[in-house]
Amino acid sequence: MATDSEQRFARQLKKGVLEMLVLSLLAEKPGHGYELIVRLRESGDGLLDLKEGTLYPILYRLEEEGCISSVWNSPDGKFSPGKVPRRVYTVTETGHAMLARETETWRLFVNCVEQYLGRDSQ
Repeated sequence: MATDSEQRFARQLKKGVLEMLVLSLLAEKPGHGYELIVRLRESGDGLLDLKEGTLYPILYRLEEEGCISSVWNSPDGKFSPGKVPRRVYTVTETGHAMLARETETWRLFVNCVEQYLGRDSQ
């Protein structure tokens, strides 16, 4: 079982990369909020199990910044009884550019940390 310190460290790491991961998922395939939560959970081995209260502010912020756009899943604006309307998010050109920059920054950061940690084994 992880200690409080380990859990705090994992939370901080997650906070730093969530926007990039959301952009990456949406670049692969547009999706709605709950679908993104499921995709993150399934691909993250339990480390990326998000609550809606964590994901939706990220989606709203990315949309406000022009990195993603959204439409309701009913193209004609009419919703069927019993069918829950969902907002489907798609990455914009601005979002693709941001994802490329963040990915490069992430790779540089990981390489830097790996080099530092590699010193312990020398």
